Formats: sequence, structure tokens, C-alpha cells
Amino acid sequence: MTDRLWSRPFLLLWAFTFLTFFAAFQLFPTGPLRLVQLGATKAESGRFLTAFTVGSALGAFAPGQIADRIGLRRMMGLTAALFTLIMAAYAFIHVRWMLFALAPVHGAVWSGLVTSQPAMLGAIIPEGRRAEGMSWYGLASPGGVIFGPTFGILVFRLAGWKTMCLLLVPCFAILAWLSRQLPPDPPRHVRSKHPLRLPEREVFTLSAILFFIALSYGTLTSYSAQEALGEGFAWPAAFLSCLAIGMVGMRAFMGLRGFGRRPIRLLPAMALVTAAGLAILAFAPGGTARHIAGGLVYGAGYSMIYTLLNAEVLEVVAPDRRGAAFGAFMSAFDTGIGLGSFAFGLIIGRMGFRWGWGAGLAAALIAVPVGMRLAQRRRQAPSL
Repeated sequence: MTDRLWSRPFLLLWAFTFLTFFAAFQLFPTGPLRLVQLGATKAESGRFLTAFTVGSALGAFAPGQIADRIGLRRMMGLTAALFTLIMAAYAFIHVRWMLFALAPVHGAVWSGLVTSQPAMLGAIIPEGRRAEGMSWYGLASPGGVIFGPTFGILVFRLAGWKTMCLLLVPCFAILAWLSRQLPPDPPRHVRSKHPLRLPEREVFTLSAILFFIALSYGTLTSYSAQEALGEGFAWPAAFLSCLAIGMVGMRAFMGLRGFGRRPIRLLPAMALVTAAGLAILAFAPGGTARHIAGGLVYGAGYSMIYTLLNAEVLEVVAPDRRGAAFGAFMSAFDTGIGLGSFAFGLIIGRMGFRWGWGAGLAAALIAVPVGMRLAQRRRQAPSL
């Protein structure tokens, strides 16, 4: 393998991931708004993401391990094709219970789509440039998030839920086509032959950190736009879009600066930066400016946590087990998102948005000592 990072497969996977998140983040902030239109309370509206993550969290282990067997490219194409049907179904739902019923199916298919992408990346990035490659690749998902919420909320408000969902159908059709341009799957005889089993112990420690961060992330995805719309902010998608801008800025900076020999040592500091963004949201005065500042800071810290953890998985997990490892990641991440959206949504419904942001801050701070222990342990252990 050469040390060339910006290869055609890398650029194709980057484009695939960008479009995935551009499409998905049109639905995530508008799903709760649609529920409110259908008569849901503020607290109940956050349960759309909870229902979605029930499917993705419970299903994440299986798609990852299935992808190790049938091939990552095949899994990406299949799930993208299924999304065209799911988006079309969303467009014609007019009662709340049907929206909640479809969301877990949506989540299960989503887990297969997004666990395959970083797992494929392990075969594309040169081994000596994993953290750098993850950082540049990591610009794809926030790049989609920069534009997705703003576009989705705009279409939702101007043309309605049905039009927005139907516009997502061709987006996922393009993804299904684009998957065919990615590197072919390895021959069947060299794919994973391991029996279905739990991921490695190290993966669970990494997943625990992601879980605590995801508690706040789920709340922000469900409720940041609702606070902005309820308070009459000039830019309703300010937090989510600026979160993505912060992610892009930090990942570009670190991609140019480099990570050194032990990238994981940066993890505790990045957890603190993430917590600082939530502190701005919870305690700073103002409206739109508070969302912009909180989003930029939160995104900068969160982006590096996800990048560092993904790079660490590539260090400690064998290539034919990476689908299962990223499935465990997805399960932890989506469990955190669902619990955060549900539990912290109850706090927001009873006590207000700032109390919910404060609860997310407390959860993010738990990730700091866990990250410190992981960084210390990896300093003492040789790289695989």
C-alpha cells in the first residue's frame, strides 16, 4: 500500500458520506417539527429520535457483522436503496403513531449504511496516515450537516413535510448508484469467517466514551431548532450548522497540523472542549449568537472525539472484524442519542431548554476521566 491519501476511492467515499449526512440531517431536525404539527407535545416530539435510535442501536451489531460477510460495498448499496422506499413512506404519513412505527425501521437501515463507511475506510487509508485520513474524511459528514438542516427546515417551512421527504428519494437513489463506483468487495473466501460474537474489549471502552457524548448530541439534534424557532431566532438552524462548521474547522486544522505518534492522548482535552460548547449553550446570554458560539465550540470538540475513537478502532481491531467494531460504536452512539433525546427532552419539557443543555454538559464531563484512563492505558501499551 502506498502513502497516497487523496486517491479516487478516498474521494468517492468522501462524496458518499457527504451526501448521506446532507440527506439525513434534513429529516432529523424536521421530524420533531412534523410531530408538533400532528399534535405532539414538546417532550413527545423528541421521541422521534428515540424511536429512530431504538432501531439503529439494537440493529447496529448485526449489520456490521453481516457487512463483514457479504461485503461493505454491497451493504452500502442495499441500505441506500432501502432508504428511497423509507423516504417515500414518510412523505405519506399523516398520523403520529405511524411516524413512530417507521422510525425504528429507518434506524436499523441507517445503522447498516453508516457502519459500513468507516469500516471501508480502513482498507483505503494508508496505515501510517490513519488519524490524518480520518480527520480529512471527517469533513464529509459535517459538510453535509452544514447544509442539510438549513435546507431541510427551509423546504419544510416553504413547501411542507411531504415535499421535503420526496426530495430525499432521489438523494438516496444517487447514493445507491454511487456505491457501485466504490472499490469492489474482496472475494468471498477472504471475507470474515469469524462466528457472530461480541466485539473486542477495547471497543467497549471506546464505545462508552461515545455514549456519554451522544447523550448531549441527541438532545441538541432534537431540540436546538425548536428553541430557535420558539424564541424567534433569525437563523433556526444556527446551532446544527455551526456545529458542523466547527467540526470542519477543527478537522481541517488537525489534518494540516498532524496528530503526532499517539493521537489518542488528545481525547480528554477534546472532551473538555465539547463540554465548553454545552456550557455556552446552557449559561451564556443571548439567542442566535449563543447558538452560533455554542455550536462552533461543541462541534470542534465533538469532531475530534469521533475522529480519535475511529482511528483507535483501526489500530486495535483486525480488518475482518471492523464492521462488527463500528457496529458496536453505532449501537453505543445511537443508544446515547435516543436516551438523551428522551430523558433530557423530559427535562426540557418541564424546566426549559437551558436545563436540558445543562444535563448534556454533565454527561459530557463524565467522558473526560474515561478518556484520561484510555489515553494512559494506550501510552503503556505498544501499538498493534
